[in-house]
Amino acid sequence: MKVGIIGGGAAGFFSAIAVKENYPDTSVTIFEKSQKVLSKVKVSGGGRCNVTNGCDSIEELCKAYPRGGKNLKRAFHTFSNKDTIKWFEKRGVPLVIQNDNCVFPVSQDSQSIIDCFLREAKRLRVEVAVGKGVRAIIPKGEKLEIVFTDTELQSQIFDKVIITTGGSPKKEGLKWLEALGHKIENPVPSLFTFNMPNEPITKLMGIVIENTIVSIQGTKIKSVGPLLITHWGMSGPAILKLSSFGARELSQMNYQFMVQVNWVNEQNNDIVIEVLNRIARENPNKLLSNLRPYALPERLWHFLLDKINLPQSKKWSELGKKGINQLTTILTNDVYAVNGKSTFKEEFVTCGGVSLQSVDLNTMQSKICKNLYFAGEVMDIDAITGGYNLQAAWTTGYIAGKLQ
Repeated sequence: MKVGIIGGGAAGFFSAIAVKENYPDTSVTIFEKSQKVLSKVKVSGGGRCNVTNGCDSIEELCKAYPRGGKNLKRAFHTFSNKDTIKWFEKRGVPLVIQNDNCVFPVSQDSQSIIDCFLREAKRLRVEVAVGKGVRAIIPKGEKLEIVFTDTELQSQIFDKVIITTGGSPKKEGLKWLEALGHKIENPVPSLFTFNMPNEPITKLMGIVIENTIVSIQGTKIKSVGPLLITHWGMSGPAILKLSSFGARELSQMNYQFMVQVNWVNEQNNDIVIEVLNRIARENPNKLLSNLRPYALPERLWHFLLDKINLPQSKKWSELGKKGINQLTTILTNDVYAVNGKSTFKEEFVTCGGVSLQSVDLNTMQSKICKNLYFAGEVMDIDAITGGYNLQAAWTTGYIAGKLQ
C-alpha cells in the first residue's frame, strides 16, 4: 500500500508515524511545500512547544474548542491529552505539567519535539520530501492522483492520501479541496490581541490583572481570566479566549467594536457597592489614591480614578452615593474602543477550513472522496491557547493514521 501525506507539520508527522505503526509494510511519503518541516511546531508556545493541556476530563477538553469541540468528543475518547503525554514520554521526551495545566517538554525547547518526530520518521522509514506543493487531487477509481504545483514533477498515484496542510488564511488556499466537492467554511483569524490606538490605557503596558471578565458589547461573547495591557492594546488569556470564541463575529465587525472589562470579576454590582461602602466606613480618612479595592494594580487604580474624574486626593468618606456608583460602574463595566487586531506571538490560528460536515470524524475520512483523509487544522477545528490546537492535531492524526 502506498500512502501520501500532504503537509509536513504536526498533524502530518503524527499521522505518518501512526500509519507506519499500524501498517509497517506501507510506503509513506510526507510532501511539504516549503523547504522546512515542522516550522510551526518550532515557534509554538513561544519556542517551547505547548504539546497539550493537562486538564482532567474530556468534557473539560471539549470546552476549549469554539469550533469542533462537541464533534471531537468521541475522537478524544480514542486518543486523549493523557494519551499524548504517554506517547511522547514513551518515545523519550519527558514532559512537565505547569500550574496552568499547559504541558511542555522538560527541556523547555520545541526542538525536543521536532527531534522526536524526525527520529521516529527515520526509524519507521517515512519518506520526507520538501519543496513539493500540491495543486490538485484527482480520484482514479479507488486510487488518488496527487498533482504537484511544480510542472516538472511527475504526478503520483496513491492508495490513500491524508491532508494535513494546516489552516489557510484565505479561502483560495482551499479551492483544490472545494473542487473535489468538500464544503469549505470561510477562514478567518482566531487567537489575536486587540489594538486600541486611541485608548490612553496603553500607557499602562505590562500590567497584568489576574481575574477579569471581558465581553464584546452587543453580543453574548464573554470570557474570564488574566488580562495583559500592552503598548498596542490588550492581550492575555482572557482576550485571546474572547477572540477565539468571537472569531466570526469580530471578523464581520471588521475588528471595530467595544470591549467591556469587568476588572474585579464580580457580576453582582450590589456586592461591589457593599465592598466599596465598607472600605469607606472602615477607612474614612484614607485617600482614594492610597487604598485600592480588590488589590488592583496601583497604576490601573489611579488611571481609573482619573478616567472618571475622581481626585486621588479625595478621602473615602467624601465619596457619597454618587462617587460609589461611579466607582462601581468603572470597576464592573469599563469600556474601550478596539480598532484592529494583532497576531498573537508567531502563532497563526484560523477558524474555518474543511467543514466537519464533509468528514467522518470516526475515521477522519472524507465523506466526498473515498480513501482521502484529513488531520489537524485544515478542518474547521480550532481552540483557545493552552496546548489544545496541537492536541487536535495529535488526535485527528492518530485516527487518520488508522486508515479505516
